[in-house]
Amino acid sequence: MERRLAAILAADVVGYARLMGADEAGTLRRLIELREQVLAPLIAEHHGRVVKLIGDGLLVEFASVVDAVTCAVAWQNGVAEREVADDKDKRLIFRIGINLGDVIVEGEDIYGDGVNVAARLEALAEPGGICISGKVYEEVKSKLPTTFEDLGKQEVKNIPEPVWVFRWTAAAAGLMPGTVAAKGVLQLPDKPSIAVLAFDNMSGDPEQEYFSDGISEDLITALSKIRWFFVIARNSTFTYKGQAIEVTQIARELGVRYVIEGSVRKAGNRVRISAQLIDATTGRHVWAERYDRDLADIFELQDEMTQTIVGAVEPELGAAERARAARKPPETLDAWETYQRGLWHLWSFTRDHNTDAQRVLRRAQELDPGFATAYAFESYSHYLDVMLGYAEAPRESLAAALASAKKALALDDKDAVAYFALGRVYMMLGEHDASVAELETALGLNPSFAQAHHGLGFALVLSGRLEEAVGALDNAIRLSPRDPVLWGTMCFRSVACTLLHQCDAAAEWARRAVHEPRAAGGGYWSYATLASALGNLGQTTKAREAVDEALRRKPDLSLTYLKTTLPTKQPGGLEPYFDGLRKAGLED
Repeated sequence: MERRLAAILAADVVGYARLMGADEAGTLRRLIELREQVLAPLIAEHHGRVVKLIGDGLLVEFASVVDAVTCAVAWQNGVAEREVADDKDKRLIFRIGINLGDVIVEGEDIYGDGVNVAARLEALAEPGGICISGKVYEEVKSKLPTTFEDLGKQEVKNIPEPVWVFRWTAAAAGLMPGTVAAKGVLQLPDKPSIAVLAFDNMSGDPEQEYFSDGISEDLITALSKIRWFFVIARNSTFTYKGQAIEVTQIARELGVRYVIEGSVRKAGNRVRISAQLIDATTGRHVWAERYDRDLADIFELQDEMTQTIVGAVEPELGAAERARAARKPPETLDAWETYQRGLWHLWSFTRDHNTDAQRVLRRAQELDPGFATAYAFESYSHYLDVMLGYAEAPRESLAAALASAKKALALDDKDAVAYFALGRVYMMLGEHDASVAELETALGLNPSFAQAHHGLGFALVLSGRLEEAVGALDNAIRLSPRDPVLWGTMCFRSVACTLLHQCDAAAEWARRAVHEPRAAGGGYWSYATLASALGNLGQTTKAREAVDEALRRKPDLSLTYLKTTLPTKQPGGLEPYFDGLRKAGLED
């Protein structure tokens, strides 16, 4: 069995069956002419070998990866320029996939996973575009001026391991105006772009159409209030209602990266609402959820579902954007992507990452001096320096946090994150009423902002308004059950229970906080909270173990330090919490 390493290019014509159905003889003639006059010369010029023709497709082998990619880009440019003069419905447009891998040679043919992956990459490519594997990208990234977008790891059919995929599109490459590829793809905005499609009414009852439409319209309105989203208007997204069109095509036509679609099914007095967030550039489902509710007050239900879905979508979309930014080389990042990388550092909750977050967020501000939210999260990073015990000079850190928050508000007085940041700083300064007011303003601008609910609950605990605090903290958990700061929400949910003398519940919330994936980044907090809850339950041995772990993470931890870090509105407002820590063995 002969084997060799090769660069394999797989290509086929988009919508070939449709084209043949409309004009079989004309399509076949034009395809043959295109192969002979454009593709064959390009393949020969770049030292490729046509392995076989498969109907509308070609499989081409290259000894050089650079030759394969250069040929593919020239191929797409040449076809686009040739076809632009033809009727739109008759144009021949190719998808191309390229892989570098080991192949089995049998006569003139080649087989194996190296070939199969190239075919799967071709299927992922956009019309007029190219997808390459990570192996190919590593070989060409420093040798060609061509720019590829990192799509991350993708699951592909019949290939056991995910494949790292990079994409080239004509629009992103800046093809001259007038070519078919450049005309067919809108440039993506410089912030997350999203289209909410009309939810399907699955009830079989036309009378319920208004309810499914209402959910979609409310989602569009609510998402539009989030300043860092670019949201397509209802009048555009609803034109697709009732049409069986691929989400990826809708996204290309609207110029968005993400699409929300869903359905509503009513049976008796029950309603089931399903929703999913899709990264339309890859077809990957970022998030999906199903909600079952009683249909009592229809408008109240619409409000609840809108708030719940938006609260879930925002952090999931943010996580997807941070992951995308983290994969790109720093020198290629624009202001938005730099900001997302800053948040990636911020939500790691370690001293070094927090320092990096401040540096990267300041870089985002340099790239876009009007970027209010970048200033707001820089403010929050200084707050975390104090809250997590990193600050050498807490007062100076809080002064820097206050200055950044006020700068964010000066730039954009409708930015919910700016009010959130200011509210957190006021809480640490002991200005509890001002803190609550700023956080409530943030929620007025964005009712689904889970971290503002978290901050409000925290401030209300320190203000002694415990029942209200429980409601705010529960809202934060319900709206964002996978939030990066969920461990902190659970910690203060435990503290609220301690102050309400609900000792068993306090211990349960603290245990949940300790087991949150990001709790380790929060340093001593979750273990100190657990130690207090167990101390109040009389479980002294386990409480001591939790205190020892908290001290391992912060050796200078003391009751005096905690009292300074957590100023309460009323003297002794956290005494039951501190009493539990004393019982666990923490000293003044």
